[in-house]
Amino acid sequence: MSDIQPISSVRPRLLVSVRGPDEALTALRAGADLIDAKDPERGALGALPAETVRAVAAGIGRRAVTSAVAGDGTGTEIAAAIAEMAATGVDFIKIAVGTADDDALAEAAARAPGRVIGVLFAEDGLAGDALPARLAAAGFVGAMIDTRGKTGTALPTLMSAPQLAAFVAGCRAHGLMSGLAGSLGLADIPALARLNPDYLGFRGGLCRDGDRRQALDGARVARAVTAMRDSPRADAA
Repeated sequence: MSDIQPISSVRPRLLVSVRGPDEALTALRAGADLIDAKDPERGALGALPAETVRAVAAGIGRRAVTSAVAGDGTGTEIAAAIAEMAATGVDFIKIAVGTADDDALAEAAARAPGRVIGVLFAEDGLAGDALPARLAAAGFVGAMIDTRGKTGTALPTLMSAPQLAAFVAGCRAHGLMSGLAGSLGLADIPALARLNPDYLGFRGGLCRDGDRRQALDGARVARAVTAMRDSPRADAA
């Protein structure tokens, strides 16, 4: 598996969602740190066919960290989807947490030990570190906040900086990687990077015309990489 450095030693890294091996190479060549395979036509957690994800993982090799969305199903459906995506060779698998109970979370994590990341939606509201604690106890390796609706309303509009900072801190306290995503643009990077998540996730903001259904734009990815590197950490302020 890829070596994920502790958050205290590095700046936040760039996660770029791609819909196939060609976009994956575009993201890689522009400097993306994590290549995330998902279907932008199917919402926040639309899964790609396993054979497409396998091609993404094979094309990237060990040159970047990889992840794939397993969908937003429940019960035995999501457990089977996790196992299928785990077999493609990606480093991490992302699933929606939703209202799953502790037993369901543990079953999901057990399908790919040390590789499952729980996705929470900003629209559902988050309180304290209860969810990071539950995910860590269930065996998840990370947690990410995203936006369910992909209408252009960015994450910072739905959640305040103190709320997002509390989520990141909760993840850190429980040994989880943390990620922030949801209709983000280049202008969102400085403020969010100061919260010190492990990853900031992008799709639409790095596509042609800012449309997540359009092709990934390598030049925009490169600008995001530069912006991430130029953004100071909170502890450096």
